[in-house]
Amino acid sequence: MDLECSRDGLMYEQYRMDSGNTRDMTLIHGYFGSTQGLSDELAKQLWMVLQRSLVTVRRDPTLLVSVVRIIEREEKIDRRILDRKKQTGFVPPGRPKNWKEKMFTILERTVTTRIEGTQADTRESDKMWLVRHLEIIRKYVLDDLIVAKNLMVQCFPPHYEIFKNLLNMYHQALSTRMQDLASEDLEANEIVSLLTWVLNTYTSTEMMRNVELAPEVDVGTLEPLLSPHVVSELLDTYMSTLTSNIIAWLRKALETDKKDWVKETEPEADQDGYYQTTLPAIVFQMFEQNLQVAAQISEDLKTKVLVLCLQQMNSFLSRYKDEAQLYKEEHLRNRQHPHCYVQYMIAIINNCQTFKESIVSLKRKYLKNEAEEGVSPSQPSMDGILDAIAKEGCGGLLEEVFLDLEQHLNELMTKKWLLGSNAVDIICVTVEDYFNDFAKIKKPYKKPRSLPLETQDSRLLSLATRAPFSCTACP
Repeated sequence: MDLECSRDGLMYEQYRMDSGNTRDMTLIHGYFGSTQGLSDELAKQLWMVLQRSLVTVRRDPTLLVSVVRIIEREEKIDRRILDRKKQTGFVPPGRPKNWKEKMFTILERTVTTRIEGTQADTRESDKMWLVRHLEIIRKYVLDDLIVAKNLMVQCFPPHYEIFKNLLNMYHQALSTRMQDLASEDLEANEIVSLLTWVLNTYTSTEMMRNVELAPEVDVGTLEPLLSPHVVSELLDTYMSTLTSNIIAWLRKALETDKKDWVKETEPEADQDGYYQTTLPAIVFQMFEQNLQVAAQISEDLKTKVLVLCLQQMNSFLSRYKDEAQLYKEEHLRNRQHPHCYVQYMIAIINNCQTFKESIVSLKRKYLKNEAEEGVSPSQPSMDGILDAIAKEGCGGLLEEVFLDLEQHLNELMTKKWLLGSNAVDIICVTVEDYFNDFAKIKKPYKKPRSLPLETQDSRLLSLATRAPFSCTACP
């Protein structure tokens, strides 16, 4: 500073005496030629300290104070020289230095580098790369701002508004980083992670609402990290991907369930002894997981995902109905296969009631009011499909009973029967066997039913009318 003052003083005097004498000006400037190099070297040292200011302020705050004092001193000299310029027109070389402005530029660049440098992994190396990246950002930003609020403000003059400026720098750097991430080809789970962080985590007590940042940080004054347009595009992409995924998951779940239908072992029973398969549990567990994820982002997305799930459920039930009908038809072509046809048909019927109950439970849990209820597919529509599946299944089971009994029923009231036949015993045992299976059908599908007259054998009906029989062994 002494060298600069001597140089600037001599040059100013020369300028006053003979402003047109460039030779003497050049002579003075050459004599003090190394002064500018010293100034540049000093600036480098200042910038190095400022780049590590968040570390320096904790280890050696006096060093940071010295840097700020030098910058403030140079700012005062700049102002004095600019004031004199208005009167004389003279400005010494290298002025104004604008070191305060450069200081904020250095700090801004440091903040940007710190945010960008937190990505330690890629999708190829770690499926959870984005979650890890966002969590590191959250921790670093929160820690840095707490240090800035509690320590750095003590090292800068109040008019520098260092915390406010750093807060704006971090916010802008985060916004830029989030925009960059949003522009990547993100997978559905990554979109959820990003939006959850941007819309919820950032403004939560885990970050900007943290008590250690209050009252300096007012979340209400912060601009959104992502514009509504970008958020909307991400949500559209997410819903499109989720739709494809749900369709694929439902198709796979049904294919897996169909494989169980041809097993040689009976299906599992619930705690009350009713046959069932795992299909309803798998489907609604998948729905629950996606709804819980959507709820982390926003209520609006949660409602959209619920509507999507119910819409796809509607389509899925139609496929389920077709597959159950095909299962019945294939069995009728070869009644020896599958071995546990009756038990699995009962499980399919019971699944219908489980589906009904699960749909009601899901809507009750995730729809808040009647207005939201109106945007979802109607319950009667799905109930109708489920009742149709159950009705077809029950009809198929009754048909199964009469196919087994047909030969023995035809023996009744015949010469063979009169000469001696165990047809009645077989009928009683068969009916009892089926009764034990049908007892494992859930209400409301387990109820007294009469077989339509047109399906009964006219000859048997005639015989029964003329000579009714009873069997105490029959349930």
